[in-house]
Amino acid sequence: MENVHLAMEEDDIYSGYNDYNPTFDSEELENDAGFQQAVRTSHGRRPPMTAKFPGTAIGARPLASSFGSRVPMASSMGRPMTGAVQDGAARPMTAVRAAGYTSSLTRGSTFDPLGQSKGPAPPLEAKNEDTPEEKIKILEKKVNDLIEESCMAQSIGALQLALEKAKEAGRKERTLVRQREQSGNADHINLDLTYSVLLNLANQYANNEMYPEALNSYQVIVKNKMFSNAGRLKVNMANIYVKQKNYPKAIKFYRMALDQISNAHKEMRIKIMQNIGVVFVRMGQYSDAITSFEHIMSESPNIKTGFNLILCYYAIGDRERMKKAFQKLISVPLGIDDEDKYIPSNDDTTSNMVIEAIKNDKLHQMERDLKVLAEKYIMTAAKLIAPAIENSFATGFDWCVDMVKSSQYVELANDLEINKAITYLRQKDFNQAVETLKTFEKKDSRVKSAAATNLSFLYFLEKDYDQADRYADLAMNADRYNPAALINKGNTVFVKQDYEKAAEFYKEALRNDSSCTEALYNLGLTYKKLNRLEEALDCFLKLHAILRNSAQVMYQLANLYPTDQKCDISYVFVNLLEDPQQAIEWLMQVISVTPTDPQVLAKLGELYDGEGDKSQAFQHYYESFRYYPSNIDVIEWLGAYYIETQFCEKAIQYFERATLIQPTQVKWQLMVASCYRRSGNYQKALETYKDIHRKFPENIECLRFLVRLCTDMGLKEVQEYATKLKKVEKMKEIREQRVKSGREGSARGRREGREGSAGSADSSHSSNSTKGERLSAKMRSLPGSNEPYEASSPKEIDASYVDPLGPQMERPKTGLKRRVEDDNFADEELGDDLLPE
Repeated sequence: MENVHLAMEEDDIYSGYNDYNPTFDSEELENDAGFQQAVRTSHGRRPPMTAKFPGTAIGARPLASSFGSRVPMASSMGRPMTGAVQDGAARPMTAVRAAGYTSSLTRGSTFDPLGQSKGPAPPLEAKNEDTPEEKIKILEKKVNDLIEESCMAQSIGALQLALEKAKEAGRKERTLVRQREQSGNADHINLDLTYSVLLNLANQYANNEMYPEALNSYQVIVKNKMFSNAGRLKVNMANIYVKQKNYPKAIKFYRMALDQISNAHKEMRIKIMQNIGVVFVRMGQYSDAITSFEHIMSESPNIKTGFNLILCYYAIGDRERMKKAFQKLISVPLGIDDEDKYIPSNDDTTSNMVIEAIKNDKLHQMERDLKVLAEKYIMTAAKLIAPAIENSFATGFDWCVDMVKSSQYVELANDLEINKAITYLRQKDFNQAVETLKTFEKKDSRVKSAAATNLSFLYFLEKDYDQADRYADLAMNADRYNPAALINKGNTVFVKQDYEKAAEFYKEALRNDSSCTEALYNLGLTYKKLNRLEEALDCFLKLHAILRNSAQVMYQLANLYPTDQKCDISYVFVNLLEDPQQAIEWLMQVISVTPTDPQVLAKLGELYDGEGDKSQAFQHYYESFRYYPSNIDVIEWLGAYYIETQFCEKAIQYFERATLIQPTQVKWQLMVASCYRRSGNYQKALETYKDIHRKFPENIECLRFLVRLCTDMGLKEVQEYATKLKKVEKMKEIREQRVKSGREGSARGRREGREGSAGSADSSHSSNSTKGERLSAKMRSLPGSNEPYEASSPKEIDASYVDPLGPQMERPKTGLKRRVEDDNFADEELGDDLLPE
């Protein structure tokens, strides 16, 4: 055997390993009659090494049974098992299964563990999607995908798309249930999937404010006994009733949900009770709300509930319980560690890296937000209850400050005292505000800067610019990065007209806080004063991008213009006088924000009037008068507009308004009388002129109108008014003569004065005669054709006047012209060619 073995090795030591030997085909043993006979007999079961599967650990090699063996083993051929086998025999199996080996190899197949054979790989077994179970699985996957898409759409704000996906998921889920019922698998319906579909659909209905549909969907879930813990959804239903302002039903559903939630879910029960208390507040039932809030503060106190409890006590006016509730509020634990843990140390580098990593993480931001919210509630509560818990505001605020100083919010005590000063300021008690703020001069830098800033602002309002400048310097020295202090300092420099220095302070404030709108606005005003209009325009445009609805900013933009029209700027805006259309656009934006500003409306009316658009001008002037009926310019324009349009009766009310505003100005009353005269109401005009004469007896124009009216109406008072007119004119001439002579004689010397006095009689006589001639000439030149009223004796008195409303429009004289033409042809004989045939 050794010789044979060696000879085989010399030929090919690995020959025969890829050949198949049916002896080791264990899958055919079930069909082997001899093997089955040996297994059923006791003799065949005795050897433990006749296992069904080859490669066991017993004996390290499989041994074939002597019963029923169809092919002799390799050992019977005179060849060892560990050597190379003859051609046609398979390699013997070991205890460890070879990689890539399968027992389904057929005779003649090659062992290819790496799949490098050139033959095609056997195809994978394809799934049969036509079976009902596969269809149900595919449909379930589609429903889950639709629910996920609906939730994702809601997260990005696409509420309508989320609702459509939720509806489609509901339709697919009903189709899925029908398929299960048809296939006879109704017992295997996925209740979790049905619950998810209905809940998502109800949520999307609520998000789209389709509240009846949402309530119906929630009702379907709640009424189904197969859904466990569905009673919690009554909280969602109660929230919808709150949005619908159906508060009694909301409380009912909140209480039903509270009954179905066990005490193990403490936080959930606390939130529901908090909602119940808020609904009671909206209903005005403060005692019931207090019951809910007090229970929460005893079980699990929190900042919001404590603040709500204070509000309820304030509503019922209970002083003592307000104090107790405030003490509970400031003692609520926030669960925030000390800020010292975020301060790095010099010893441990690793811990410093960790501290730097967590210094501004989400958790730390949440802690800061919670602390800011708590401080806001405490400050608001203190300002609310301070006037109510004691006899005076100051005493109540001092009590709140003392309570805060003994709590964990010690830092809020200084802020509360500054708020106390600001409250004094709002009550216009400036002295108390100043005294309160002056107590902070010896405090730490942050509080000192805030107090000095407010003091500077107060003195600036009182126009005590020296004190304002002093406290602005104190605020800047305490905190150089305080933008409010820099703005106050810039304002004090601005009023001293040092605009360049003021601009530097405003710029520094903007560097410290780029969102400081006050500094940007003041910087724009400073650039306007420096005539750097492009930079001013840039400041106000930036400010307009931040404060879209600021009327002041838009009004400043409406008054800016570039000095050089050739300048290259990305925006085009010019002065009101140069480009009124651009100004009108900006002012229209101002009106959209403040539609009741009379000055802007009057400015718009002026611009439209300049453009020739009388209708738009009248509309804006009329709106300006409606909101502020005391603007003389607006009143005058409206009165002139009605006179121009031949509606003198309507102009009377505006001139009467001007008379009330300026009762010492006679021109408004003369205009009222002229409107009566032009409208044909001569009796009312005469009464008005008489009333004007009683108030202003020396008014020449009024007397002239009275003479003309009385003459035309044939009244007896004409001679009386004519005599008064002569006296008034004489007095006027005497006054004018005195003024003129005083001016001429002031520079003359003594000698010239003596000579002048010798001939004073002749000169005075000549002067009087000259004036008499001038007066006679003025009376002779009275207008006769233009005025409808003429004096009956123009040579005796001077009744000429100038109408305050201007000359009256002449009426077209068509009939008169026709008569003149007839007169022209009267003395002539018509030829035969001109006569009709």
